[in-house]
Amino acid sequence: MSNTTSSATASLTGGGDALVGMATLGKTAAALALVIAIILVCTALLRRWNPQKRAAGGHLQVIGSAALGSRERVVIVEIEGTWLVLGVAGGQVNKLHELAAPARPASGTTSSAPEGERFAARFARALKHNAGLGGRGRGDA
Repeated sequence: MSNTTSSATASLTGGGDALVGMATLGKTAAALALVIAIILVCTALLRRWNPQKRAAGGHLQVIGSAALGSRERVVIVEIEGTWLVLGVAGGQVNKLHELAAPARPASGTTSSAPEGERFAARFARALKHNAGLGGRGRGDA
């Protein structure tokens, strides 16, 4: 009978080690899940507060951008009521054009197409001027 008692005690001891290992694994998994949850909550809060709009004390806002090539972009930024059209390429930033920011439309109104056409014409003229392709001698008034 002592043989069966000692084998039963040995199996309980082995089972106890397995329980301790499972408890440790469970605690580790719970700690990992807590860390991942904290990261997700912080990410959601940062997206909600949108720190990019608050750059430079809230005076700088990116209005829009467009890719011109693999490394070239045109970006329109608003700084204290002025729109700057910037060309960004290969580590360089060049001011292409500067104009007063349009008045913010009241809620319920939409921008008209002629206004966009005027901007497009001025933008094309500024690009030609900065690239040395246009000017008063070529018919641009």
